[in-house]
Amino acid sequence: MARAGLIGTVTSDAILYDDGRFFRNVGGVLYQAAVFCGLGFETALFTNCGQGLRTEVEALCGDWTSLRREGLAYVPGPGNAVELRYSERAKEREEVLRSVVPPLDPSAALGAAAGLDMLLLVFNSGFDIGLSDWRRVVGAVRCPVWVDVHSLALAKRTGAHRDYVSLPEWPEWVRGAAYLQANRQEVASILGHPERWPDESEYPPLFAACFGLGLKAVFVTMGKEGVLVATPAESRLVRAPAAAAVVDATGCGDVFAAAAFARLASGASAFSAAADGAALASAAAGVAGVRQTYELAVRSRTSFDPRPEAD
Repeated sequence: MARAGLIGTVTSDAILYDDGRFFRNVGGVLYQAAVFCGLGFETALFTNCGQGLRTEVEALCGDWTSLRREGLAYVPGPGNAVELRYSERAKEREEVLRSVVPPLDPSAALGAAAGLDMLLLVFNSGFDIGLSDWRRVVGAVRCPVWVDVHSLALAKRTGAHRDYVSLPEWPEWVRGAAYLQANRQEVASILGHPERWPDESEYPPLFAACFGLGLKAVFVTMGKEGVLVATPAESRLVRAPAAAAVVDATGCGDVFAAAAFARLASGASAFSAAADGAALASAAAGVAGVRQTYELAVRSRTSFDPRPEAD
């Protein structure tokens, strides 16, 4: 299979639901790594991780034989510590970042760039990598790039609730990429009005702008409704199968990204890739944590082998 590169940040998540469910997991970029490795991809991980999480991280993914750790840097301190609250009264989860690691030094990613077949950037904190360093990485790779906006749309603050903010610089983050992922709230930030979700009329101009930057497809995740997929030829909603029971929704967008990108690497269309990604993300909502996500991906491996297009 292809060699995947993965840029993001390892996080320590404290997750609280209104009904009293509480989880404490190591997560962040490890969700995508769990899917790639579980599906059998050789995965080069480029990330900063706090020394305080080292023992837990090594125990968690120590047996992932296809994970390459040369770009995994342990830095002083507790690492990215995040408090997440899922509430019915809020359209999106609420987040407080208690501590943060410095942005990634791109040296390892630049050194490995020529050997990558695909590269995924996810913003787990919004502090993950500097824009100028990211432009250097994009200029060095010769493979498809996927950008997941995620926490880039949050105010860069620690110790308090992070509001969604406008992203006027978004074109520079996605220029040169092949695929863009954002949820509706993050699209609102891209459009410059984070206080309200976009209406249907706002999507076509955004997609046109994305294709003008060279993107091949845009994926707007819409929770239980599915994924709005746009290509230069067409756009349509790809429905997601209902989760049998939601245990923890954390990481579902990450699972979607890695699974859909894996299918694209096998030659699937954007729409088939989104359908498979949404199916695995829906299944992931029924488990909790990175380890169970990895095991889910391992069990799903045969269905992600290259196969004829199914659109």
